[in-house]
Formats: sequence, C-alpha cells, structure tokens
Amino acid sequence: MAQTSTPTAVLERYLDALLAGAVDTIRDSFAEDATWTVHGDLPISGTYRGRDAIVDDFLGAAGALFEPGSQEFGFPTLLAAGDTVVLEWTVRARSAAGDDYDNRYCGIFVVRDGRIAEVREYLDTEHARRVLFGGAVTA
Repeated sequence: MAQTSTPTAVLERYLDALLAGAVDTIRDSFAEDATWTVHGDLPISGTYRGRDAIVDDFLGAAGALFEPGSQEFGFPTLLAAGDTVVLEWTVRARSAAGDDYDNRYCGIFVVRDGRIAEVREYLDTEHARRVLFGGAVTA
C-alpha cells in the first residue's frame, strides 16, 4: 500500500483508521520496528516494540479496558515540525466496569519513510488508574 509523504498526512491516515476501526490500516501505519512508550506506572505502561506488539498487545489491550462502542475521541491539537507530530487527544468512554472515563493525552509521534516509527504518550495516569484499573498500582 502506498504511503503518504508528509508526517501530518501519515498521522491523519492513522487517526482516520483508528476512528473507523480499520485494523489493517492501523497496523500498516506503523513501521515494522516502531516503538510506543506509555509513560507512568500503569499496568499498560512501558515500551511496546514492533508494529504487532503496538497493535495487538497495546492498542488491543487498551481498547479492552472500555465498554465496547463507548469511546469518543477528540483531536483538538495537531502540530508538526520536520518528522515530528505532536497530537493532543481526548477520550471519553465508559470503562469495562461501567465507570465514566474522561482523559486528555499528549503524544509525540516520529514519522520515518511514511510510517509512524516512534510514539511517546503522556496522560493523567491517576485518573486512568482510578477508573480503568480500580486503583491498582504496578509493582
């Protein structure tokens, strides 16, 4: 599949696929050796290495924390400089346990050769811990 050339277009393609639930396009949006790091000490925090780990282990696990079909995304800020795109996004949803979730995120996306090569994600981990993990802390 042909890749778009600008980092902003690459990220917009990924976001469109995310909203549509187009898993093949989501997977194709990442470089084979991509990394995604979730900062903090949540059970899902850490660095996911490789597109399959990102899509299957991280994005799949994160999606399972929510009531199916309840997630609503907002993308209020997208800024690009060179090969780097900064994205602010919001997620409103119901947790798998039925609690209201409303969080803001910021991600630094690095694009290489038309695919996402690196993501560094930041969020309100205390809110996520309380609503999605029942207050559990990782060891």
